[in-house]
Amino acid sequence: MTQALKDGNTVLTSCDPDMACFIEKEFEADDKQLHVVLSFLEEELEKRGAGRKEMMGLSLALEEAFVNVAHYAYEGKEPGKVWISLAFEGNDISITLKDQGMEFDPLENKDPDITLKASERKIGGLGIYMIKKTADAVKYERKDGYNILTMKKTYR
Repeated sequence: MTQALKDGNTVLTSCDPDMACFIEKEFEADDKQLHVVLSFLEEELEKRGAGRKEMMGLSLALEEAFVNVAHYAYEGKEPGKVWISLAFEGNDISITLKDQGMEFDPLENKDPDITLKASERKIGGLGIYMIKKTADAVKYERKDGYNILTMKKTYR
């Protein structure tokens, strides 16, 4: 089922009685939308009984990914869209962000050396490092003009 929401976002939902569920919403790639994005995730996790610790970790991972899209994907252009989908199956969640911004694979960069003092580290890379530490698996692909970042996690 596809539906337009009063905040201008659209949502696509497909859920079956066996707890498999797919929900996708469209957002402006603007960090002013961050609270709406995080509420979307947290409400869906709460419906499925996720614990506070998992909610905080997944919210942090989504925040890092969304802010990167908002700040860099459409750099030098009008802000674009980002589609965020949540796929639930049992105690597994997949969070996918899809944008049409410039191609960028955040996973190809080397992890930062967190043993160094903050003043000695290169700038950048810490957000994706936190995503990789929070999620059980992270995957990037470029397909049909879209950047697609998927984070998977088992909760509870």
